[in-house]
Amino acid sequence: MNRIAFIGLGVMGYPMAGHLARAGLEIHVYNRTTAKAEDWVERHGGHHHATPRQAAKQADLVLLCVGNDDDVKEVTLGDDGALHSMQAGSLLVDHTTASASLAESLDTACRERAIGFLDAPVSGGQQGAENGALTIMCGGSQADFTRVEPLLAKYARAVNLMGPAGSGQLTKMVNQICIAGLVQGLSEGLHFAERAGLDPSRVVEVISQGAAGSWQMENRHRTMIDDEYDHGFAIDWMRKDLAICLEQARHLQARLPVTALVDQFYADLQAMGGGRWDTSALLRRLRAFD
Repeated sequence: MNRIAFIGLGVMGYPMAGHLARAGLEIHVYNRTTAKAEDWVERHGGHHHATPRQAAKQADLVLLCVGNDDDVKEVTLGDDGALHSMQAGSLLVDHTTASASLAESLDTACRERAIGFLDAPVSGGQQGAENGALTIMCGGSQADFTRVEPLLAKYARAVNLMGPAGSGQLTKMVNQICIAGLVQGLSEGLHFAERAGLDPSRVVEVISQGAAGSWQMENRHRTMIDDEYDHGFAIDWMRKDLAICLEQARHLQARLPVTALVDQFYADLQAMGGGRWDTSALLRRLRAFD
């Protein structure tokens, strides 16, 4: 897999594609905003193209990292979509956080063309993408996973096959469900500490060593205390992800009462003008009532 197409150069895709370029691979990129693709090529080399179809032509591997289900459909199955030029035996990997049903549909479309497919959403945020330390959850066949795992490891610290097509997306839903509850719990804990007259930093220093400790506590408590919310995964995108989780839960008849409640708290923050604040801004919502 020497010729690779990367479609979508946002805050995640831009550094992910960069890791592949630094590994000496031939990279062909497409981005909806052409200036972003031109900037990437100027920085990393490779080639940029006017459409996904052109970028994917003769590619051994096509990687996607776009916004939502509709974006994925457009860049794969649209008039200028990548699947129209991908050759038999190539492989499509979708890093977008999207629905499991879309992953299953894409898998079918790919198989009809003798193209491999993996749904492979990521966790770790912009910092993880830049540092090559993402976690990737994959759905698809073992054979396709084995083919691409060494390349995905160029920008990930953990790459795991979770089951057939759609399993990666379902695992990412579990990830987002857990994050929503953890951040709300951390926000309430810090808010309680402040109202009780405790030093929240000292409280975290103590409780993080025990059962309450988490990645969110370790990496977000300081900026939350300082009311800084401009360095992580945006609320607008979290609400998109939680909508996918809640829809899937309805289909599975799974009960997600806390997730649904936190989703509404994020809606409150959007109404406060905080759609681009990161997800730890749940504490700002609580402080707004002080």
